[in-house]
Amino acid sequence: MRKGVGVSEDSEILERAMRYPYAVPMRPFVQQGHRTLDPDEAGIDRQQRSRLLVYGSNASPEQLARKLALSADPVLVEPAWLHDFDVVYSAHFAAYGAVPATLQRSPGTTVRVAIIHLTDEQLRLVSATELNYELTSFGEETCELPDGEPVTQLSAYISRHGCLLIDGSEVALVAVPARDRDFAEMSEPQVLEHLRSALRPDESIDTFVLSGVTDPKLAQARTEQLGRRPFLTAS
Repeated sequence: MRKGVGVSEDSEILERAMRYPYAVPMRPFVQQGHRTLDPDEAGIDRQQRSRLLVYGSNASPEQLARKLALSADPVLVEPAWLHDFDVVYSAHFAAYGAVPATLQRSPGTTVRVAIIHLTDEQLRLVSATELNYELTSFGEETCELPDGEPVTQLSAYISRHGCLLIDGSEVALVAVPARDRDFAEMSEPQVLEHLRSALRPDESIDTFVLSGVTDPKLAQARTEQLGRRPFLTAS
């Protein structure tokens, strides 16, 4: 426990880091504040919204409730499959202690992602949380909804830090479903434990995570020590 901080607060920080990327429904849903609704209950006109390809925690009701807390409007989330990519760990530590996700090209792999339909205000709110990422156009990349409907001309946030390398290769999020996956898989606790062992072998995992959350400069220094590979911009 940190000085002046209760056990419950430290536990919440550790839980949030370890549970990344949080639970993601396998069906379309609408998130309005902390309420998760059926799409038919909201009546959202998709044509009046911006479409954003998301993966990792931005497809979860929990994270959307945090990031869109200042918006009274509902947001529509549709599961989708993205071809020739995978969802892997980014080479940086998030402010809340997790090692978050990014995309990397992976020919032959099909990975579960989501399309979220945002108002202009909601897009600004999400963008304000993505300082470690760059909005990237996906043009004609192949993405499809579960019923097979193709979706093109999408944008997604790609990590500015590149993809984390462990033993010389990217590592996929075991929590994110994929078909024909080539990259090795790890859970968030496994990745954090691996990095703790490599960077601070004398610390417990709890101390390692909490110290990075409470000291942004320390988290940045640790980020700079990570092995990485840039996002591959061409097939």
